[in-house]
Amino acid sequence: MTALTGQHENGRHVNSPSGHDSDPHETDLRRIRALILAADGPEEQLAAVIRSAGAEQTAADLVDELAGRADLSEQLAAAATVVEFALAFDGQVVRRHLLTGPKAEHRAGPADEPSATVELDLLDLARAVFGARHTAGHRTPRITWNGIEDPARLMHVLPAFPVVQQLLRGLVEQPLDLAELSLRHGSDKWGLHYYTEHYARHFAPLRDRPLTVLELGIGGYGDPAAGGGSLRMWKRFFRRGLVYGVDVYDKTALREQRIHTVQGDQADPAFLTALAERIGPIDIVIDDGSHYCPDVIASFGALFPHVVPGGLYVIEDLQTSYWPGYGGSSERLGDPTTSMGFLKQLLDGLNHEEHEPPTAHRPSGTDRTLAGAHFYHNLAILDKGRNEEGTVPAWIPRRPLSAEEVADAQQAAHRAAEQQSESQSESQSESQPEAGPDRDAG
Repeated sequence: MTALTGQHENGRHVNSPSGHDSDPHETDLRRIRALILAADGPEEQLAAVIRSAGAEQTAADLVDELAGRADLSEQLAAAATVVEFALAFDGQVVRRHLLTGPKAEHRAGPADEPSATVELDLLDLARAVFGARHTAGHRTPRITWNGIEDPARLMHVLPAFPVVQQLLRGLVEQPLDLAELSLRHGSDKWGLHYYTEHYARHFAPLRDRPLTVLELGIGGYGDPAAGGGSLRMWKRFFRRGLVYGVDVYDKTALREQRIHTVQGDQADPAFLTALAERIGPIDIVIDDGSHYCPDVIASFGALFPHVVPGGLYVIEDLQTSYWPGYGGSSERLGDPTTSMGFLKQLLDGLNHEEHEPPTAHRPSGTDRTLAGAHFYHNLAILDKGRNEEGTVPAWIPRRPLSAEEVADAQQAAHRAAEQQSESQSESQSESQPEAGPDRDAG
């Protein structure tokens, strides 16, 4: 669970999302978003986006993405390998080199003595890294192993083989295990909880889309450098997604390419609405925040309207709906002020067209756009869509019938069956040919 709100006892909530209009990191996000969208488009469009951002900047963004996807083990990272990228664009070659280590770093320009040089067209690299499956394809780069012809240097070249192979894995979509990603990045979504198998089922169809994902709750409490495990997990899983995290504490130190953090309070609907209007529309919202029932309900009210049709709204750690310390109750199970009581009420809205009489319930905007609900242990996943498919025919009884009404209905059904039988008999008689003269008589 993650701290996301201020002190509830005295009603104080801290909220300070300021200066976002001039935030250079949000400018970076817009540049990456433009590159992701253009990677699916015509070559002229992609080239124009690259020229607008600059070939050097685009090369830096793409190499950074490859380094993040490489998942280098400690053993490989310790090899201190230098890999140079030579990326052709507009008749020029942009060079950038990457140095492995405890944390892979990449720098502009050629390397003095690279272990390997990877040559690829910059447009092809952009499509491979950020394009959808149907456009990304598989573009094989040219690799030059520097020193491989010299037996004396061969042992220095061999450690670069697995490093380059891991780097180039980022050019093609890889099958990913969310449980393994959760453990690798320090998220509690597998182990303390077991949410990842449910996420895999619901999120897999969305992996290839250019998504906006918003998670409430970053983790790490007051430590500015702690937390962010789930954000990194979602970034790795959604290779074309932008991931936003909200926390009551300042988590600016956790920002990286395709991950943006915002300081704010989920108990403040005005803050959430303004944020959604700025970053939306949103494809996935994950509430892993305070788990305080009033906050859960307030966040849903502010954010669900900004989720796109076909998107998902997730609420984690619903066990707190039964805990008095979080505004819940194990006795008032239907109380709509608790998280589960509120969700149960949403299910009645999901069936708003079946209420009798129809005037008994006036459907809300949520009723009309909550298209489905999936419940697992301590987890709810809600589908956004159109919920106006209509009800069953009016002749189907909506209330218990009296004995007289039942008898009348039976008689009416009997008469209808007789009429149908007579009609079928008449049709068969009309379709039979009349008998002609006996041709054998003589």
